[in-house]
Amino acid sequence: MREYVEARVREIAGYIARTGATVRQCARRYGVSKTTVHKDMKERLPRVCPALAGPVARAMRRNREDRHIRGGDATRRKYLEARGKPSM
Repeated sequence: MREYVEARVREIAGYIARTGATVRQCARRYGVSKTTVHKDMKERLPRVCPALAGPVARAMRRNREDRHIRGGDATRRKYLEARGKPSM
């Protein structure tokens, strides 16, 4: 594996482990696609840094389980703002 790929995998994994960031947030921050983040974390991370693979997998699973809640909150805010009421 190329050095820059390994460096990216380690950097993104550290960011997810520290902050619990979503795949979208990581992709935006590091200028890569969501697919690249997924591939890096699922396939490459266990080979590059097995110690980080567990915490990152847990954070990604938690984000996946909470995704519907974040989407519902965003929709709620959108319609509250459209009616002229401040969001909570």
